[in-house]
Amino acid sequence: MVADIVSQVAGARAEVTSLMGEGVDPHLYVPTRSDVVRLQEADVVFYSGLLLEGPMQDTFETLSGNGQPVYAVTANIAKSDLRSPPEFEGHPDPHVWNDVSLWSQAVKLVAAKLIEYDPANADEYRTNAEAYQKELETLDAYTREVIGTIPESQRYLVTAHDAFEYFSRAYGIPVESVQGITTESEPGVDDINRLVDMLVTKKVPALFVESSVNEANMQAVIDGAKSRGWDVENGGTLFSDAMGAAGTYEGTYIGMIDHNATMIARALGGEAPEKGMNGKLSGVTD
Repeated sequence: MVADIVSQVAGARAEVTSLMGEGVDPHLYVPTRSDVVRLQEADVVFYSGLLLEGPMQDTFETLSGNGQPVYAVTANIAKSDLRSPPEFEGHPDPHVWNDVSLWSQAVKLVAAKLIEYDPANADEYRTNAEAYQKELETLDAYTREVIGTIPESQRYLVTAHDAFEYFSRAYGIPVESVQGITTESEPGVDDINRLVDMLVTKKVPALFVESSVNEANMQAVIDGAKSRGWDVENGGTLFSDAMGAAGTYEGTYIGMIDHNATMIARALGGEAPEKGMNGKLSGVTD
C-alpha cells in the first residue's frame, strides 16, 4: 500500500521497490540481508509506521539514525484520528489504510518528502498527489455507499484478525474477529466459540478469510456454526495487510479497497456492481 502511494506521487521520477509482496504478513516479516542492502541503497525509504512492520521497526530507526531519509507515511495523522484501545497496550491500531480518508493523508506526506528530496520536480509531485487524492475521494464515497446497502440486521464483518476497525468506524459496519490486532498469537477455543455464538445468534450469512492470514481458524468457526444448525458461508478472501498480485487491479490500493467493499456488500446481502466501482474486479462473486 505504501509503495502504491509512492508510485502514484512519484510517477516516472522514481523507481519504486516494495519489499513485501502478495500475501506477506507485515506483522511477522523479518528483513533479509538483501532487504537491508536495498534499503541502504535507496534514496528515500517510506514505510507505514505505527509499529505495523514489527521486526523491521529497528531497521528503519537504525537507517534514520545514520542520516538516511526514512519516513513513516502515517506520521502526520492526528493522534485524535487514530484508534488506541486499551488492549493495544498504548500504541495505535496501525491498519489506517482501511479508512480511505485517513490513508489519503499519507499521500500528502509522501508528496512533501519527495519535494524535500527533489525540489526541482515539486510541481509534478503536487499535481500527481492531488489527482490521486481525488480518486481516493471517489473510492471513499463508493465504499460508504455499497456498505450502506447491507441490511442492518446482517451488517457484521467477521474476519480472521482485528484489521478492519478503521473500516468499521468509517463505513458503519461492526467488526468481529477471531484474533487480535496482530497475527503473532494463535486464538484459543474460547475465541472461536465466542465468534460461533455471535454468528448463530445474529444469523450472520457470511464471514471472510484474509489473504495474509491462515484460514484454518475461520474454517473452525464455520464448522462450529454448522454444528449448531447455522450455515455460514465463506464470503471470500479480503485483502487486509497485503494487496493482490502485482500487475493486477487488486494489486493497487484502489483495487484492494474496491475488492473488499464490493465483496463484503455482495456477500452480506447488499448491492454492489459485480465488477466493482471501476468495472475491473476479477474475483468477486456472490
